[in-house]
Amino acid sequence: MDKVIIKTSVIFTLLLVFILSGSFKSNTPPTDWLNWTNNCLKKSYNSSAEPKLKKWELSINELGFIRLRKFYQKNKQIYYSFNLKKLKDLKYEGTSKKGTLQLIALEDDIIVQTHNSRKGDVDEMANLLSIPLKNMEPEKLDSLMQGLNYFKDK
Repeated sequence: MDKVIIKTSVIFTLLLVFILSGSFKSNTPPTDWLNWTNNCLKKSYNSSAEPKLKKWELSINELGFIRLRKFYQKNKQIYYSFNLKKLKDLKYEGTSKKGTLQLIALEDDIIVQTHNSRKGDVDEMANLLSIPLKNMEPEKLDSLMQGLNYFKDK
């Protein structure tokens, strides 16, 4: 009789662990995370933080690569590319009106390519990507960080 109770308890415990482990996963489809995160970044990017910036492009793709391209006066361009799987930490410094989102890589995992600068074309690696943002209420910032972490853990 005791063996049956122990066996039943073990089976019940394993089933409970299995059920609970699946219940904490996000139910949001990957395309929803991708669309929401891209939309949030595009609407919140603060281009006025850099007065000489003419144009910019910022996006995340389905593989978790974040890409930022900045176009400046005199044809200078800076291109950043970073796979969020290499993300070590996220920090936001500033207020809800304006601030900077800092993506910190594990190592020098951020590709930085500069074109048409005074030094010529330069390829470098970095461990920090700073993204100026505006209008980031705490709830919106929390959701953005969840979206970025989704791609980190994907």
